[in-house]
Amino acid sequence: QVQLVESGGGLVQPGGSLRLSCAASRNIFEFNSMGWYRQAPGKQRELVASINVGGSTNYADFVKGRFTISRDNADNTVALQMNTLKPEDTGIYYCNSRILRYAFWGQGTQVTVSS
Repeated sequence: QVQLVESGGGLVQPGGSLRLSCAASRNIFEFNSMGWYRQAPGKQRELVASINVGGSTNYADFVKGRFTISRDNADNTVALQMNTLKPEDTGIYYCNSRILRYAFWGQGTQVTVSS
């Protein structure tokens, strides 16, 4: 079993920054990939960014140039640095990890961008 615990969400003004962190209960190199998804009210969950075991990253077009995904191998954590936040970035952000065909999810952390 895999446990993922997110932290770092909160309320921020437009143009501000937040850093999300996801702590995994296993060595992150056991995962084929890890990533962040988000779900806004009334919308489907969507991919924000991911990083694979080789270190390659992938970003949704709507966050390119603003968000950065990274990992800390020593702490088994994956972080999402979010800059220049917009109101449309509001939602619950979920950490995700994948091993072969299995997917694991954290409980989510709320991000609210509002003045």
